Amino acid sequence: MAQAGHRWQQSLFLWLKQFGFRQCESDPCVFTMQREIRNETHRLMTGCYVDDLFILYSHDGEGSLYDTFTVALAQRWQVEDEGPVSDLLNVEITVKDGCVELTQGKYIDTLVPTCLPDGVPTSFHATHAPSADNLPALVESALATKQQRTIDPAVQRP
Repeated sequence: MAQAGHRWQQSLFLWLKQFGFRQCESDPCVFTMQREIRNETHRLMTGCYVDDLFILYSHDGEGSLYDTFTVALAQRWQVEDEGPVSDLLNVEITVKDGCVELTQGKYIDTLVPTCLPDGVPTSFHATHAPSADNLPALVESALATKQQRTIDPAVQRP
């Protein structure tokens, strides 16, 4: 029975590629695709974790790439749409004004008693994230070079 999940992933991954997704090299459980539909670029990204799929999409509604994909997926496998995701693998997901925010506040709160039994050190500033002292200069330098670096060639950027 331990092989069932692996066999299902092999079947799913093959089907996703046949559907037109590109598998990311840096994470083989993440797939991306885009298509022009009615003069608009529709994008999909899906991630697979065990037997769950997480789908990000740029357009929804009848005739969208998301609609076409979810209909085809339901025709191939018995699936259940659990609605908008708010938490995935201890990452809280919030969508507001077209932006996606990923946080781990609740997860961190569960770690503090175990990892910091004496409490949060006073040297920690709640309003500052730990970083290199020269971070602003590094960011400025990176922006000045105007070079785009692609992390994964399978991820297409607009």
